Amino acid sequence: MIPFWKKTGKHSKPQSAQKRRQKAKPAVSRTAQQSIPMQRMFEDGTCRVKPNYYTRTIQYQDINYQLAQQEDKTAIFEEWCSFLNFFDSSIKFELSFVNMATDSTEFEKSIRIPFQKDGFDDVRAEYSQMLRQQLAKGNNGLTKTKFITFGVEGESMAQVKPRLDHIQNDLLNNFHRLGVQAKPLNGAQRLKLMHDMFNMDGASKFHFDWKDLVKSGLSVKDAIAPTAFAFKNSRTFQMGGIFCAASFLSITASDISDQLLKDFLDMDSSQIVTMHIQSVDQNRAIKTVKRTITELDRSKIEEQKKAIRAGYDIDIIPSDLATYGRDAKALLKELQSQNERMFLVTFLVLNTGRTEQELENNVFQASSIAQKHNCNLCRLDYQQEQGLMSSLPLADCQIEIQRGLTTSSTAIFIPFTTQELYQSGKESLYYGLNALSNNLIMVDRK
Repeated sequence: MIPFWKKTGKHSKPQSAQKRRQKAKPAVSRTAQQSIPMQRMFEDGTCRVKPNYYTRTIQYQDINYQLAQQEDKTAIFEEWCSFLNFFDSSIKFELSFVNMATDSTEFEKSIRIPFQKDGFDDVRAEYSQMLRQQLAKGNNGLTKTKFITFGVEGESMAQVKPRLDHIQNDLLNNFHRLGVQAKPLNGAQRLKLMHDMFNMDGASKFHFDWKDLVKSGLSVKDAIAPTAFAFKNSRTFQMGGIFCAASFLSITASDISDQLLKDFLDMDSSQIVTMHIQSVDQNRAIKTVKRTITELDRSKIEEQKKAIRAGYDIDIIPSDLATYGRDAKALLKELQSQNERMFLVTFLVLNTGRTEQELENNVFQASSIAQKHNCNLCRLDYQQEQGLMSSLPLADCQIEIQRGLTTSSTAIFIPFTTQELYQSGKESLYYGLNALSNNLIMVDRK
């Protein structure tokens, strides 16, 4: 049927059903650049991901949490809860943990002691050999970085810029209260980060200049895209010369440990762990819980009516119904009187490998970590491309799998482990190994 508002000419023919189906299908990306879900990057670090949605990224450093005393851990945890409660329902944010392999020869160069031809070169050679042996004990071959990306909606860059500036300053102050060093990334730094994530095989170096965009007619996507994406399989894909698999963490444990995220980040392989977090409006969250309690009470009444008709005790109701009722009332109390908010969390893990077998080994190791904490790591079947793009620091989640958690339950994924102390330079001295990560401690005391 032709819509009443559309006139047809004398010789026009109605479209066939096949053509209409073809038009209804979403457009398939024909190039690697078209797969990247962003529209424009500004020099100040603001990215227009899609119409009326703008994001920024802050990189932050680690602090000593795992080795801290219990009272210090509690203080850090409570401060992190306050950090999360800062976000209202209008701000989407994403925590990104990027572990990428670096060229081991660069690390060896930084610890090598040059010969002076003064009769002590044998001592220098022996000391350099000792440093190489110590280097092999840790994971200095992996560069571990942490980021938080936040985004707001607005009609134009001019409208959202003041709000983005305000949120950014507040987040930097919140990090400062935690004792965490943090800095916002500019446009070129955000592009380099995404380039490194797309080119983990090291085949491409990042070369970019804002002035070249006008001269060449290229876009920023041309500077960061890999040679190719290959989403041929439902459970894996190729990105340049690297095999990858995107999975989500099904949080089924009744009690989550603060070691869960740490165990994922301690894996000795290149990977990207991402947490997309969306705060729920407090009034909406309370109304939802109250509605759930009402439904549970209604079900309880129905069960009691059945008990009366059957002639047995009305206090005997299904155990699940009683458990759900207690949990819902406890949740309502937390939301109303214990400074808790409700968050929707999507936890993604992107594993990589140089070969398919190496990838499967890394996925198996990640799955074992999830099972150790009574959770399940589930592969994103037929959603590998969406899983990859959701792992980018753009605060744009394309995976519609969410888990509702309170502030304290979300904060248990504490993003801090141990502070590394590694300063490269000619005057840096070796002071031992980090007790937790076994990485070298190199310090220039000057």
